[in-house]
Amino acid sequence: MINEDAVYYSRILTELTLSFHIIYATIGVGIPLFIMIAQWIGIRKNDEHYILLARRWTRGYAITVAVGVVTGTAIGLLLSLLWPKFMEVAGHIIALPLFMETFAFFFEAIFLGIYLYTWDRFANQFKHLLLLIPVAIGSSVSAVFITTVNAFMNSPRGFDLVNGELMNANPIVAMFNPSMPTKVSHVVATAFMTSAFILASIAAYRILRGSKHVYHRKALHLTLTTGLIFSVSSLIIGDLSGKYLAQYQPEKLAAAEWHFETQKEAPLLLLGFLSDDGDVRFSIKIPYALSILAHGSPTAEVTGLDRIPKDERPPLYIHYLFNIMVGIGTLLIIVPLLYWIGIKRKWTWIKNKTFMWLLVLGGPLSMIAIEAGWWLNEVGRQPWVLYGVMRTAEGATTSEQVDLMLWMFSALYMMLGIGSVIVLTRMFNKNPIERELKERYT
Repeated sequence: MINEDAVYYSRILTELTLSFHIIYATIGVGIPLFIMIAQWIGIRKNDEHYILLARRWTRGYAITVAVGVVTGTAIGLLLSLLWPKFMEVAGHIIALPLFMETFAFFFEAIFLGIYLYTWDRFANQFKHLLLLIPVAIGSSVSAVFITTVNAFMNSPRGFDLVNGELMNANPIVAMFNPSMPTKVSHVVATAFMTSAFILASIAAYRILRGSKHVYHRKALHLTLTTGLIFSVSSLIIGDLSGKYLAQYQPEKLAAAEWHFETQKEAPLLLLGFLSDDGDVRFSIKIPYALSILAHGSPTAEVTGLDRIPKDERPPLYIHYLFNIMVGIGTLLIIVPLLYWIGIKRKWTWIKNKTFMWLLVLGGPLSMIAIEAGWWLNEVGRQPWVLYGVMRTAEGATTSEQVDLMLWMFSALYMMLGIGSVIVLTRMFNKNPIERELKERYT
C-alpha cells in the first residue's frame, strides 16, 4: 500500500539532504587537488606563498570534511528509513560500491590527519607533499564509488527481478553500467571546476576588500587557470552525457529540451517559458543543434515526448534547470578565458571592480550549477527511483512520521550550515595572510 504523503515528504527530505550534502561533498572532492598543486608549486619554485596557500586551504578543507561526514551519514540513514523497498532490492546488488566508498573515505581521512599534524615536522617538504597523494586519491575515488550507485539507479544492470525477488546478481556488471562512465567523469570534473571557482572567489573578494598582498593574486591566477581547464572538460563530458541520454533515457533529454515531437534535424531550445496552453515562448532556437547533441549528426532523428507514455514523462520544469546549468557553465568558460587572455595581453580592465565582482560571483554560481545539475539528474529520472524497474512511490516508506523527520533534519542542516560558515569566517578573519606571514618570519 502506498502512502502518498510519506512519498511526498520522503522526496522533499531526500532532495534537501542531497542538496545540502552536495555542497560539502563537492568541496571535499575538489579541494585536495588544489592543495597538492599549490604545495608542489611552492616546493618547485621555493615560494612560501604557495606553501601557505596549501596550508590555509587545508584548514578550511578539514572543516568541510567534518560537516560532510555528518551529512553523508544522514544520507545512508535516510536511504534505509525512507526508501526501504528500494534498498531491499538495490542494496543487495549495489552494496559493493557503497562499502568501497566508505573505505575510500577512511583512507582519505587517515592520511589527511597525518598531513595536518606533520606540518613543519619534515625537513624535506616534498616528503610531506607525498601524504597528499592518498588524500586526493581517496577523495576522488570516494566520489567515483558513490556516483556509481547513482549511475546504477539511472541504468540498472546485473540482476534479474523475478516475482519481486532479486536473482542472478552480478555486482560488477551493476557497477559498470552504461551511465557510469559519463556520470562519474562529469561529477569529478565539475567538482574540480567548482572548487577552483570557490577558491578564486575568495581570493577576488580579498582583493576587492583592499588587500594588496601578492598572495591573493597568486591564488587567483592558479585557481582561474585550472578552473578554465576543468570548465572545458565539463563541457566536453556534458556533450557525451547528452548522447548517453538520447540512447538510454530519451524522455529525460526530451523533457529537458522541451522536445515534444519526434523529428529529424531537431533544433535546440534555450531559455523561454512554457505557457498554460503548452506553447513555448521567448525561447532561442538553434537549428540542428539537438540532433548534433543527441547523435552527433545534424540530420539525426531525436525522440520526442510524443513517443513516451504520459505516466513516464519527467516534469517539464527540468528545462529551466538545464538552462541554469548550461548558462552558468558557459559563463565559467568565458570569464577565466578573458582573465587568462587579459593577463597575457596586459589588459587593465580585468583588474577593475566590475570584473573582480564577476570573479567573486563565480564561486556561488558554480555551486548553483552543481545543484541544478543534480536536480536535473534526479527529477529527470522520475517517476522512477530505479529506472525502468521500480517507481519512486513503490520504493518509499509508508511511515506517518516523515514530516517530523523533515523538520528535525532541516534544523540539523541549518545548524551545520550556519556553524561551518561562522567557524570558517572566524578562522580566516582572525588570522589574515599578512599576520600569518609576519608570525612565520619573526
